[in-house]
Amino acid sequence: MTGHGLTLGEIARHIGAELRGDAALPIARLNTLKDAEPGDLAFLANPAYREQLAVTRAAAVILSAGDAEGFPGAALIATDPYVAYARATALFAEVQFADVQFADSQFADSQSADARLAGSPGAPAGVHPSAVIDPAARVDASAAIGPLAVVGPGAVVGAGTRVGAGTVVGANARIGARCRIAANVTIYHRVCVGDDVVIHAGAVLGADGFGFANDRGRWVKIHQLGTVIIGDRVEIGACTTIDRGALGDTVIEAGVILDNHVQIAHNVRIGENTAMAAYAAVAGSTTIGKNCIFAGQSGAVGHVTICDNVVALARCTLSKDITRPGSYSADLLMEETPKWRRNAARFRQLDDMAKRLRKLEGKFERES
Repeated sequence: MTGHGLTLGEIARHIGAELRGDAALPIARLNTLKDAEPGDLAFLANPAYREQLAVTRAAAVILSAGDAEGFPGAALIATDPYVAYARATALFAEVQFADVQFADSQFADSQSADARLAGSPGAPAGVHPSAVIDPAARVDASAAIGPLAVVGPGAVVGAGTRVGAGTVVGANARIGARCRIAANVTIYHRVCVGDDVVIHAGAVLGADGFGFANDRGRWVKIHQLGTVIIGDRVEIGACTTIDRGALGDTVIEAGVILDNHVQIAHNVRIGENTAMAAYAAVAGSTTIGKNCIFAGQSGAVGHVTICDNVVALARCTLSKDITRPGSYSADLLMEETPKWRRNAARFRQLDDMAKRLRKLEGKFERES
């Protein structure tokens, strides 16, 4: 991961860490403790890697106050080193959409750390000559529109937003400020995207929900008349699909993170800061609360309500309303995780239990 000439002091200030060492120390990139070279910034967040601290070649390390006591080198001391590392990655992220060439501006390698962190002030602005911008669209002067992108009539693209090559922004769609939209994303008509949203390649927002009525063996399409509303600070993974509502809207609230290949059906509502791993799927008209976690291949059936702070473990399908926070698992049947684990252990004993039961039944019949 290539850096941009940051100093240790700049990084400390932006991640909110205590600086121990030379503030002017140049940092070229982030790296692991094991692989770090001179000029790299490493981090220690997992105690399992503590022994690597003594032999790392990193110029400085992000770590906790406890680990810093025995470390003689330059350090950025943080209450939560992993969160501090996550914040540092924002300063070292490679320029995205590097294939974009702009009519009136070029990427600036000399942006300050402040500009890079803020996103908008230092973002490259301009419209590629091959992009198609409808005269009735409004694209902020600080936005960047990549090659072969299309912005439809009445669409709005906010300040500092970057739209990647081949992306389509439909009629009357609205995209907020400082968004990063990768190549080949499709944002259908009237979809609303908040500020600071990241949408990865191939995602589709606002396709029709899967709505049909059966007329004596023939499917009659139910036209989807709602839209999709995406809150602020949402991240949407590659090839994820979020369907528009049938009458009302599909709503993804602020801070939600969706992995690649997630399917959100029509009229679903997902509460703030909920996270869904790859291949999670939610059927139509389901409401999911805040701060929920869906592991890989998990999901929920349609028309149910899931309360806040629910964890659905891998391959668990939430098949009814959930009113109690906690962890849920399911293979054969959904159950709260502690009870499911007990049942899973007993399931392996069923054959022996059945044999013993038949033996007892035979003995009872003989004695009676």
